[in-house]
Amino acid sequence: MDLITLTGLRVRGNHGVFDFERRDGQDFVIDVQLGLALRPAAASDDVADTVHYGELAARLAEIVAGPPVNLIETLAQRLVDACLADPRVARAVVTVHKPQAPIPLTFTDVSVTMTGTR
Repeated sequence: MDLITLTGLRVRGNHGVFDFERRDGQDFVIDVQLGLALRPAAASDDVADTVHYGELAARLAEIVAGPPVNLIETLAQRLVDACLADPRVARAVVTVHKPQAPIPLTFTDVSVTMTGTR
């Protein structure tokens, strides 16, 4: 299985369980890895034969910036589902990072990774 990887997509969203998270919003960082056959696109040299990663990024950003959810687990599942909407994608691994999570301690990142397969 070949891979397409999109790393570090930063989008402002209003997800979280606290009122201030939904009111003020924060940045979420998205990493995606798609498993699919890329040889047809390599042979044709045509973007129509692969996942257009610009269009994928726009769709994922739309979801992150869209209606809020309480948990990044829910957000990650929605992003996995969006990746698997393309029938060529056999596997999608999505990590949602919440680097400004409301934790009263020093930390670098909080993330959830979910995998979906066809």
